[in-house]
Amino acid sequence: MLLAIDAGNTNTVFAVFEGTECRGCWRAATEARRTSDEYAVWLDNVMRRDGLDPKDIDQAIIASVVPSANFNLSRLCTERYSSRPLIIGEDGVYLGIEPLLDRPDEVGADRLVNAVAAFDAMGGPLIVVDFGTATTFDVVDAEGNYRGAAIAPGINLSLDALHQAAAKLPKVDIVRPAHVIGKTNVAAMQAGIFWGYVGLIEGLVGRMRAEMVGSGIGAPRSVVATGSLASLFGQATTIIDRVDDDLTLRGLCIINQLNRSP
Repeated sequence: MLLAIDAGNTNTVFAVFEGTECRGCWRAATEARRTSDEYAVWLDNVMRRDGLDPKDIDQAIIASVVPSANFNLSRLCTERYSSRPLIIGEDGVYLGIEPLLDRPDEVGADRLVNAVAAFDAMGGPLIVVDFGTATTFDVVDAEGNYRGAAIAPGINLSLDALHQAAAKLPKVDIVRPAHVIGKTNVAAMQAGIFWGYVGLIEGLVGRMRAEMVGSGIGAPRSVVATGSLASLFGQATTIIDRVDDDLTLRGLCIINQLNRSP
């Protein structure tokens, strides 16, 4: 079985695959100082709780945007599960797509993995919107090549900045308000954050669509959203065609198969 690890700036997601079936998925706060032994104690426990035997893990793959966490995650795979992990971005790891950029080494591993999974499921051209610590908009062409992106602050970053910079504005939950015009500071902040982000999504995707057509990439066949807030925003705008919460993990599974197959 495969252990797939997606190490993001906020959370690290661990998933176990048997073939293409996800047998279990768990989240932990990303902490670069957490040792491989600490990961192993927690991960073994949640695997057994969900009816999985850690001894069945014989392959591993890691996508990480936190380089300082890589050593302990890699050591976890090597020492606990006797599997040298594939690490996205390392030499020799085949993705099946080509980043056609001025500086391809700058692209986050998770975004390349998302592009692989989205293209595998839907073909291209397409746009992938990922609601993470940052909100990213990634473009894939008809051949599956990664062609570029737009990056905006994540909604939680924006909320934190608003709360910290304005003494009278509290920290609020992210909800979909019924009205754009709020009658209290909390309602006004929730309306501004939520509907402002809907406007950001629609505006950026609309401009990207026009630029894709003008540059010869072609109009996107679909816009797929992933990340913790994808479902919430996917229900608020028709510009998102599909929500896929497991996009990154499926991409890791696909890349693992590409590299392990005889």
